[in-house]
Amino acid sequence: MDVTIDTSAILAVCTNEGLKPRMVELTVGARLLAPVSVHSEVGNALSAMLKRERITLAQALACLDAYKQIPVKWLEVDLPHAVQLAHQLDLYAYDAYLLACAQTSRSPLLTVDKALMRAAREVGVQTLEVYV
Repeated sequence: MDVTIDTSAILAVCTNEGLKPRMVELTVGARLLAPVSVHSEVGNALSAMLKRERITLAQALACLDAYKQIPVKWLEVDLPHAVQLAHQLDLYAYDAYLLACAQTSRSPLLTVDKALMRAAREVGVQTLEVYV
């Protein structure tokens, strides 16, 4: 089974948040997919946490070490389709890329972003239920 994974889920796993066991359970045996933009988003999210002093540099680097261990197949997205989704759902492009990736691969989306979950359902993308 393929699963499209977003930055919020990756960071939750890499930072050992409480949802990590559930996300690991949901993805055992799955091939993880993500648009190539997620790679940059991980760096951006960590730099934002550093800027706000929510994490230390050592914690950010440890998170990146954990991130490198997650096997993700990086996919290009159809930009016109993603822009249409962004317009239709009033989303930022990065969220639309995830939905386009999930639609193209016909895979469910793993995210802890509740707004993205709602948008996914609006366009028929299945989401994996992290919150139990």
